[in-house]
Amino acid sequence: MKISLPPPGRPNRVYPPGTPTLHGLASVITGVVVVCALYFAREVLIPITLSVLLSFLLAPLVQALRRLHMGQLPSIFIAVLFALATLLAVGGLIGAQLVQLAGDLPQYQAAIEQKIETVQEKTVGRADSLMSRAAATLQRVAPTKPSPPRLTGRAARNAPAVPTPVEVHEPSPTPMQLAQRALSPAIAPIETTFIVLVVTIFILLQREDLRDRLISLFGSRDLHRTTTAINDAAGRLSRYFVAQLGVNLSAGGIIAIGLAIIGVPGALLFGVIAALLRFVPYIGIWIAAILAVFLAAAIQPQWTMAVYTLILFIVVDVVAGQIAEPLLYGHRSGLSPLAVVVAAIFWSWLWGPIGLVLSTPLTLCVVTLGRYADRLNFLTVLLGDQPALTPAQNFYQRLLADDPHEAIVQAERLLREMSLIDYYDNVALEGLKLARNDAMRGVLMPEQLARINDALVDIVENLEISDGLPDRLSRTEPADSAGAISASATADLSERHDSHISAHPPMHHEADKTSVLCVPGRGAFDEVTAAIAVQLLGRQGLAPMMATHSGYRSAHADEPSFKDAPIICIISLDAPESPPYLRNMLRRTREWRPRATLVVGVGGAPESGPETGATGASHAAPTFRAMIEECQVGASLQHSRQTSHLAGAD
Repeated sequence: MKISLPPPGRPNRVYPPGTPTLHGLASVITGVVVVCALYFAREVLIPITLSVLLSFLLAPLVQALRRLHMGQLPSIFIAVLFALATLLAVGGLIGAQLVQLAGDLPQYQAAIEQKIETVQEKTVGRADSLMSRAAATLQRVAPTKPSPPRLTGRAARNAPAVPTPVEVHEPSPTPMQLAQRALSPAIAPIETTFIVLVVTIFILLQREDLRDRLISLFGSRDLHRTTTAINDAAGRLSRYFVAQLGVNLSAGGIIAIGLAIIGVPGALLFGVIAALLRFVPYIGIWIAAILAVFLAAAIQPQWTMAVYTLILFIVVDVVAGQIAEPLLYGHRSGLSPLAVVVAAIFWSWLWGPIGLVLSTPLTLCVVTLGRYADRLNFLTVLLGDQPALTPAQNFYQRLLADDPHEAIVQAERLLREMSLIDYYDNVALEGLKLARNDAMRGVLMPEQLARINDALVDIVENLEISDGLPDRLSRTEPADSAGAISASATADLSERHDSHISAHPPMHHEADKTSVLCVPGRGAFDEVTAAIAVQLLGRQGLAPMMATHSGYRSAHADEPSFKDAPIICIISLDAPESPPYLRNMLRRTREWRPRATLVVGVGGAPESGPETGATGASHAAPTFRAMIEECQVGASLQHSRQTSHLAGAD
C-alpha cells in the first residue's frame, strides 16, 4: 500500500522545552537538604526508623489482641514482649549452636590443617616458586652493581653513628579496662534495642494520634489523598514484610534440611543465619554460605561436602531470588529490580549496615508517597514497577525510533490479553493521535513521516493474520438476521448489536456481503487509519473498498465503485476538529449518495453543524468498534430494504 504525504514546505521546527523555573531549583535544594539531614542526623533517625518499622510489624498482632477484648496497654506490652522474646530465642539458639560447634572444632583440627596446607601448596606455594624463578632470571640478566667502598681509618671514625632503636611499651590494662573493652561492642546494640522498644511502645500507644497529626501536617487540604497514601504505604509495607519473611523462612528451612542431609553439623544454625541474613539484600545469604562451606571443608578430608553445600546455597538463592521474589515483590511491593539495587547502595552510604537492611522498606515508603505527592512522582516513575509508558506511548515511541519489529512484538504480546479490535482502539489509535498531534505541531520532518507510515503499513500487514482474544463482535449473517435487526433498528446501538450476534455464523458467499467504501481524509496518517478500518471490516463479514482522498474528490456521482456502496465511511483523525475539508466531504457525499449510510470516524465525533445535516444519514464513530457496529447496522438495514423490495415485486 502506498501512502501519500503532504507536500514538503518550510523546514519543520522542534519547539524547545520549558525553561527552568524557581520551582525546579527549590526542589533540587530541598532534596540536597533532606539527604544531608539524613546523613548527619543518622544517630537519631536510625532508632526512630527502626521503631516505626517495628510498629508496622506489631500492629496486626496488637489489633488481634484488641479483638480478644484485651486493653490497649496490655496488648501493646504483650506484642513488644513477644518480639523481644523472639529476638532472645533466636539469639539463644545461635549462641547454643556456636558453643556446640566451638567444642567440636578440635576434632576437625587435622582436617583443617591438611586443607590449609593443600590450599597453600596449590596457591601460595606455586606463586612463591614462580616468583623465585622470576627473581633468579632477573638476577642473571641484570648487571651487577659495584659494592660501596669500605671505610677505614679516619673516614670510619668520622662516619655518623647508627641511632639506637627505642621501643615504647604501654602499661598492662587493668581488669576494669579489659571488661570495658570486651563489653563496649555490645553496649551500643543493647542501647539501640532498648531505645527502639521504648519508642515502639509509644508509637503503638499513640498510633491514631500520630496518624492524625501527619494528616494535619501534610495533607489537611486533601484528606482523602493523604489518608489513602498512609493506608497504601502501611498495606504495602505489611505485605512486603510478610512476603519477605515467608521467603526467608522457607529458604532457611530448605537450607537447614539440605545441610542436615549432606551431613554438615549445625544445620539448624546455618538455616537460622541464612533466614536472618537474607533480610540484607544480595550479600546476606552469601555470608552464611561462606561460613557453611568453610565448616563443610573442615570436617571432611575431601571436598565433596563443601561442593554440595555451595551448590545447595546457589540453588536456593537462585530459586528464591529469581523466581519467588520477582513473583511476590513485583506485584506486591511496587519496586523494580533496579530500585532495590539503587536503594541498597544509597541507604548503605547514608546509614551503613543498618541502612542496607532497611533499604527496601524505606524505598517502598518513598515510592508509595510519590504516587500521591506530585512533587515526588518522579521517584515512582524511576523506582516503581509500573511501566513508565502506556502501551500507546510505547507504540508511538517505537515508530519514532524506526523500530517496527519491536512494535509488532509488543502487539503480539498485547494480543494475548485483548482482542484485535481493542488493540487497534486502545493502542494503535491512541498512538496515531499522538503522532498526529506532533505532525500538527510541525515537529515531524517529511522523511520521518514517510518512515512512520512505512512502519505502520508493516504493522498492519503483520496483524492481518493475528486474531487476539475472542471479541463480542463477530461476523453476522445478513440474509438470516436481516428481519430481526430491521425490527430493532430504532433501538440503542449496543442493544441492537448484542441481540443479533452469532458466535459461529455460517459462511456466506462474497456476493452476499455488503460493500463499504472507506474514504481517508487528507491527514498525514489517515490512509493508514483507513487501511486498519478495511482490515477490521473485512473480518466482520463485510466487503470493504478503499478509495484515495484525491480520487474520491474528483469522482462523479455515477462512479461505479462509489455508486454501488450502500455504506460510506469517511475516516480521518481530524474528525474531532471537523475542519472545512471534512465538512465539504460530508456535504458532497450527501449530494452524491443521499440514500447511503454515512459513517464518520475515527478519533472522535465531528462537531455538529449545518453541514452534518439533520437528515440522520450520518453517524459518528469515535472508535473502530463503533464504526464496525454502525456499518453492521447499516448492512442489516440495507438487506432489510432489499428483502422488502423483493417481497413487493413478488
